[in-house]
Amino acid sequence: MKPKFYLLAFILFTGFLFGETDVYAQTKTAKYVFYFIGDGMGVNQVNGTEMYLAEKEGRIGIKPLTFTQFPYSAFATTYSASNSITDSAAAGTALATGSKTKNETIGMDSLRKAPLYSVAVKAKKAGKKVGITTSVSIDHATPATFYAHQPDRDMYYEIATDLPKAGFDFYAGSGFLIPDSKSDKNAPNIYTLFKDANYTVAKGYDDYKAKKNKASKMILMQKDNTDAHSIPYAIDRKTGDLTLCQITESAINFLNKDNKNGFFLMVEGGKIDWACHSNDAATTFNEVIDMDNAVKIAYDFYKKHPNETLIVITADHETGGIALGTGKYELNLKALGNQTVSETELSAKINQLRKDKQNDVTWNDIKNLLSENMGFWKNVKLTDKQEQLLKEEYVRSFLGKEVKLSESLYSKDEPMAALAKKTLDDIAMVSWASGNHSAGYVPVFAIGAGAELFHGKLENTDIPKKIAEAARY
Repeated sequence: MKPKFYLLAFILFTGFLFGETDVYAQTKTAKYVFYFIGDGMGVNQVNGTEMYLAEKEGRIGIKPLTFTQFPYSAFATTYSASNSITDSAAAGTALATGSKTKNETIGMDSLRKAPLYSVAVKAKKAGKKVGITTSVSIDHATPATFYAHQPDRDMYYEIATDLPKAGFDFYAGSGFLIPDSKSDKNAPNIYTLFKDANYTVAKGYDDYKAKKNKASKMILMQKDNTDAHSIPYAIDRKTGDLTLCQITESAINFLNKDNKNGFFLMVEGGKIDWACHSNDAATTFNEVIDMDNAVKIAYDFYKKHPNETLIVITADHETGGIALGTGKYELNLKALGNQTVSETELSAKINQLRKDKQNDVTWNDIKNLLSENMGFWKNVKLTDKQEQLLKEEYVRSFLGKEVKLSESLYSKDEPMAALAKKTLDDIAMVSWASGNHSAGYVPVFAIGAGAELFHGKLENTDIPKKIAEAARY
């Protein structure tokens, strides 16, 4: 018996030494599940952010994000049932339900007839409290796939009506896009449906804190008179803006209140995708950092409950085909640190300049604005050609007859803002393949109970199945 005992002891010891603790990990159950989805966050969005942070410190290499240091990692495919390049509806459905579907489809099969039920629904049936949160609208594609079943992602009213049917405990995001039915004048407003289903609506973080103790179910949104489409980019944030960190903190607080059974929480960093659609590198990297800050909050929770908590980080797809390099064996990512606003906010500042100057905007006015917000001429040296291109755009935009806006999926911006952003990306030596999604692999990171299930090459449909296995739903 002794040789067998020593052999078993040796196996267990080496398993602990090298992190291979499956003998014990299999007995652990993920009572608390955090599922983070960085919309549009491919491998280079993550790698670029870490290299950008290192260059800002004056060195070559990486400054690791919290989630990239998790002990288990993998990569996943993203293709949909209808195309090699997915949209967020099909990708979200795969990540939520474990089944592929056609592009544009929310929580339904490829025939758009039968509902597909998410891992969040399984968690609810298993007696867990459930939260679905995002930095964009609550009826947007990725969060919707966890609670709704609609044939088209643009059916925002219908998606919102599915929210109380799912009966989850906590929802959060910027707001809702279409509160009233466009086709049926007699259909109820979605807020009436929410009230009838006993949801308390909180508008802003302070309102949440005031209402949380008396609420049995909660919907957290931005304050009135804000953009329902999304919360502000991290790079544009102002005091009083709702943040992804506040959303994450609120969700944990609410779901863990008077709860002995555990919870499932999905958190979407939705505006990584938006910044990539705009090919805005500085804004993209700041959005990845912002999601990582939300992950830190979950990680702090994990450290208090390490044997019962699972955190999984992934993405629905890659956006933009971002490349870290433009041909030379060089990068200059630290230049992006001079950008203080997103392309969208820079566009708003240029538009405000037009109004303030009653369209009598001088080249010096533009130079001062770009110097302040992009670092041009002050900290970032421009070539003669780059300055000439900017000046030519000034002539077209401010001295010409008509301004042609630069369009991406989620914004229409001043052409001067678009060119300034592109110029800084060129100086940083970051390039983009398109303004839309690509078929690139996405990363997967995991820590905690059941994290050992996440390794190697995965299908995106594997991820919710492995979460359900780890949590024993």
